Amino acid sequence: MDHLQRKLRDLESTIIQHGILDDQFSQLQKLQDDSSPDFVYEVITLFFADSDKLLNNMSHALGQKDVNFKQIDAYAHQQKGSSASVGAAKVTNICSAFRSFCEAKNLEGKLCNPH
Repeated sequence: MDHLQRKLRDLESTIIQHGILDDQFSQLQKLQDDSSPDFVYEVITLFFADSDKLLNNMSHALGQKDVNFKQIDAYAHQQKGSSASVGAAKVTNICSAFRSFCEAKNLEGKLCNPH
């Protein structure tokens, strides 16, 4: 078991070093204790469920004849906030870039790595 825990810590460290997650994820982990041993799992599960719904909503909205960029921006803003709250730094950065495209009302904009 120690070997697996060590591998998990190494993986988490690598993910943080690559900017996929940030320190907020570590802070989230610190909130988990014996009274709520599944806290992080539950939070991340909710994050993925909400993300799936938001991404589906954005996809549907982008496929409309008259694209409502204000609504799409609201979805991207919500995704950005959710991502930041769990420490998903790369997703947060991509949402920021996507919001910029919404503000410019640019359907053909290409997302590039912001960092």
